[in-house]
Formats: sequence, structure tokens, C-alpha cells
Amino acid sequence: MKLRKTWFDEECLRCLDHSKQSEMHWLQDPNQSSVDNLRNVRCETSRHFRIENKEYLKAKTYELETNSKIKDIRDLYSCIIDFKKG
Repeated sequence: MKLRKTWFDEECLRCLDHSKQSEMHWLQDPNQSSVDNLRNVRCETSRHFRIENKEYLKAKTYELETNSKIKDIRDLYSCIIDFKKG
């Protein structure tokens, strides 16, 4: 079974945990500073996710180009199918 979201690594898990902790802190103490903190943490988390996903897609695109240039059709189509699946 192939796992999806191979770009999701340990650093992404740490960002996600930090976001969840900030949300719990905001739920326990709903003041303006915790709201601002939550907003900033969510922004940083989503930025980190975008960067990681973008780097992953660049690497996959480069792999597709390489497979196309060396005429490795089987790997080329398997990568294309992975892109279509999500």
C-alpha cells in the first residue's frame, strides 16, 4: 500500500502539533493575544505546508521530465497516474 502525501514529514508533524496546541490554548483562554498567536501559528503552518508541497511537486516534475527524456515510458506513466490520483 502506497502512502499519500509523501511530502508530509516530521517537520510538518511538529508544525501541526504546534497549531493544535495553540488552538487548545485559545479555547482555554480566549483573549486577543491567544487569537493573534493562533492566527500567526496557522499562517506559519500553512506556509510550511505550501513550501513542502511545492518542493515535492518540483521534484516529481523533474522526475517526469527525466523519464520523458530518457524514454522510460513505464515510469513516466506511473508518475502521471500518481499525479492524477492526487
